[in-house]
Amino acid sequence: MNYDNFPAGAPAAWNDFNDADAQQGEYNLIPKGTQAMVRMAIKPGGHDDLSRGWSGGYATASDETGAVFLACEFVVLGGPFARRKVWSNVGLHSNKGPTWGQMGRSFIRAVLNSARNIHPEDNSPEAQRARQIRGFGDLDGIEFAARIGVEKDGKGELRNVIRMVIEPDHRDYADLAQHHHADDSAGGDDHDYGHAYGNVSGRGGQGGHGGQGGAAPVAASAPYTPRPVSAGTPPAWAQ
Repeated sequence: MNYDNFPAGAPAAWNDFNDADAQQGEYNLIPKGTQAMVRMAIKPGGHDDLSRGWSGGYATASDETGAVFLACEFVVLGGPFARRKVWSNVGLHSNKGPTWGQMGRSFIRAVLNSARNIHPEDNSPEAQRARQIRGFGDLDGIEFAARIGVEKDGKGELRNVIRMVIEPDHRDYADLAQHHHADDSAGGDDHDYGHAYGNVSGRGGQGGHGGQGGAAPVAASAPYTPRPVSAGTPPAWAQ
C-alpha cells in the first residue's frame, strides 16, 4: 500500500493516529501496591429490584449466574498513572449465598469512610450518617484513596484491580488526600474525566434508594459534607 497517497492532516485530525495513546497491555500495568486517589463511575446495567431498594438502573444482573453487581470503572486522579483506568465489579447479590454481597457492602463502607474522612471505628451519629447513601447514584463519581493490585482474570490474563480501600486509619491516608486536594487547588487535576458512563438519574442519587448492597437510606436533604483532612489536627474520633 502506498502511504504517500493519504491526505495530510494536522495532529489529532480524524485520519492521523500518530498522537493517539499507545495500547495498554500487560507490559504497562500499574505496578502492584501503587496507592492513589481514584474516582469511581458506575456503568448502568438497567437492573432494578424495588424489593431490595435498587432503582435508577445502576445495578447489573448476569444472565449466566443471576448475580447482581455494580460494574465500576476507577480512574486514577493524579501521579504518574493519572487518567489510567481500573475495572472491577462490586457484588450486591449472589444465588450461591450472602458472601459476595457482604463483600460488596464492606467495600462500599470503606469507600464512604475514605471519601468522607470517617475513621472505621467511629460510630458517632455523624459517622453513621456518613455511611448512608440515598441511592447508588451517590457512589457514581465518588473519590477515595486506594491501593491498586494485579491479579489474573478468568482467562488467565493479568489485570489491575482495586486491592484495598485506604481508610483514615491508614498511615498514608492523610498524605494521599492532602496531595489530591493540593492538586485540585493548583489546577493539577482538571476533572475532565466526568462520569465515564453518565449518571442515569442525575448526580446525588435521586433516582435510587440505598438498600441491600448499599446502606440504609437517609432523608433526601443536603448530602453529607466530607470532613477536612488535616495531618496536624487529630480527628474527632481520636480527641
